[in-house]
Amino acid sequence: MPELDAGGVERTVLEVAEALIAAGHSAHVVSAGGRLVEPLTAMGATHYTMNVGSKSLLSFPWRVAALRRLIHHCGADIVHARSRAPAWAAWRAAMAEATPFVTTYHGIYNEGWPGKRRYNSVMARGDQVIANSEFTAAHIMATHGTPRSRITVVPRGVDMLRFDPAVVSDARADGLRARWGVGEAQTLVLLPGRLTRWKGQTVAVDALSKLPADHVLVCMGDAQGRESYVAELRAQADSLGVGDRLILPGHEDDVPGAMMAADVVITPSTDPEAFGRTAAEAQAMGRWVVGANHGGAVDVISDARFGSLVAPGDADALAQAITARPINFDRRAARARIAERFSKAALQQGVLAVYADVLARKSLQSP
Repeated sequence: MPELDAGGVERTVLEVAEALIAAGHSAHVVSAGGRLVEPLTAMGATHYTMNVGSKSLLSFPWRVAALRRLIHHCGADIVHARSRAPAWAAWRAAMAEATPFVTTYHGIYNEGWPGKRRYNSVMARGDQVIANSEFTAAHIMATHGTPRSRITVVPRGVDMLRFDPAVVSDARADGLRARWGVGEAQTLVLLPGRLTRWKGQTVAVDALSKLPADHVLVCMGDAQGRESYVAELRAQADSLGVGDRLILPGHEDDVPGAMMAADVVITPSTDPEAFGRTAAEAQAMGRWVVGANHGGAVDVISDARFGSLVAPGDADALAQAITARPINFDRRAARARIAERFSKAALQQGVLAVYADVLARKSLQSP
């Protein structure tokens, strides 16, 4: 993968590595590095720093050769690619070394320029392709013609031990509210996710202007260098008269604490989310969720007892859904549903089952 920083894809890498090590295997991760390298290596995995996410055609042969040496050095049984640029080099290296190749199709990639579909197609070239939702699986079949037999749906998983209301103290949640300057009497609307336009922060700011004056919007996430977008959000809020009610705290490690601090969690993505992990984590924490009615989030928020769906990009509908949320609902039932269908344990079991299946097929094909 390109780097090992913040994000759902990166967290999933750590979760799969954890499962491999717990089962007595080894996990070797190749990336340009990032803040998650330390917890990865602390659990016993090995990290190799390499600019494997480069899109340079000139360095492509070098990256393939480097990965071939690494496959040989590690005695790798499987190569698993999680992003397009690294996947092309990994695919070539795996083929050259006769090593099974697995991909995870994490998102619905755009096709804005000629040849982009072919560039994206590497994520459908795995001996087995892992899709993170039925929505993603349908997209892979329709876009790349991949047979359903080569696709396994393994939803991203929530760490039910970490995202547990019982382990997040009131003091921990209150501390975050205090740090953000949110008063006890104010309603905190939380939008967790990196600051990028398709995550819907501009829609949320528009909705904020339609909410009662006691509502505060916290867009919690890393801008990843998009400072012009941050400035745009602040300017938008100022122009709507809600600049003092928009909080942009940046990256926050304590996501469970942030969700406990929130009164409602929103996921108003303007493009379809391939899965909708944030919505699942929020429900595991017993929080009401309002999400955009498209993509993989539809599966996660399909039970109207625990959340509501609104038309993508509709700020009026988003504001109405936020104010119409029930104060009391069955939070234990919401958590139980996530534990059954979208837990980290289910993801780990699913991915290791794919690995076992791929290796079994290779064994049958060997002379």
